[in-house]
Amino acid sequence: MELATLRFVIIAPEAEVVKWTAAFAAIAPEVTLEVGPEVPQPEAVSVLLLWNHPQGSLRPFTQARLIYSLGAGVDHLMRDPHLPKQIPICRIVDPLLSFSMSNYILFALLHYHRQWDKYTADQQRRIWDHDAPPERSVKVGILGLGTLGQDAAQKIHALGFEVVGYSPSPKKLPGITTFHEGELDELLANCNVLVCTVPYTLKTHGLLSMSLFKKLTAPTFLINASRGKVQKSTDILEALDQGILTGAFLDVFEEEPLPQTSPFWSHPKVYITPHVASITNPQAGVRQMLKNLRALTDQKPLEHLVNLEKGY
Repeated sequence: MELATLRFVIIAPEAEVVKWTAAFAAIAPEVTLEVGPEVPQPEAVSVLLLWNHPQGSLRPFTQARLIYSLGAGVDHLMRDPHLPKQIPICRIVDPLLSFSMSNYILFALLHYHRQWDKYTADQQRRIWDHDAPPERSVKVGILGLGTLGQDAAQKIHALGFEVVGYSPSPKKLPGITTFHEGELDELLANCNVLVCTVPYTLKTHGLLSMSLFKKLTAPTFLINASRGKVQKSTDILEALDQGILTGAFLDVFEEEPLPQTSPFWSHPKVYITPHVASITNPQAGVRQMLKNLRALTDQKPLEHLVNLEKGY
């Protein structure tokens, strides 16, 4: 495979274009990354790198051999009704994504477990409260046991916390009780911290809603580091008001950037971050792309191939 003979086109926001162009220059300088969607002779393009491309903009790329999502999520691709079904689509699965995601989840969990909000407030008011219990008792439920969810579940378990998990298909993790299709209610009945790491699909749209929260048997702290459209913000606020949720640590939102008018900004029980729980490392991504291109050329199985029926 001669990389110099292949045409690569990226269709993504400018900030992504800058990052990925630099990564290719460092690892595969023979590749010229063209910026689309409007490029000359689109039918001669071999590889498409996509993030939030305009719907319908892929139709001219009739001879593309490989499509790559510039991240672990592919919901931005699934929104396009003209997404070519005959071209293999892969996503980035970077060990650093798991590292960062698990660290984010661990921070949110320990922040809640050790009542850091209370001790921050006590410091500001110069209160020396040695007698109050310093820890909250927690049992963690991981909603979504893909690559990221499994990594987080295992690391939380390694710290000595009790962990249960749910995935549509059966999963086995040492020391962790897992539930699958039809057993979601059992997960919700066995945790008081709910961590959401599911992919965004038609089935997970609006999953974090009052209908789900009402099945929680104990007041529960919510951590969502998946996708914004998996949650219903109004329902989270209602669940907080009713005491069903004791708080929420949110990295994603239905509308991003989060509007200035959102009540999340000032809610005393909500912690927000600007969708930074885990950011794709472009250099690791380039290496994965090149590896899959070699596999494609050699007619070998591709890694991290997207299942269009499942949507991830």
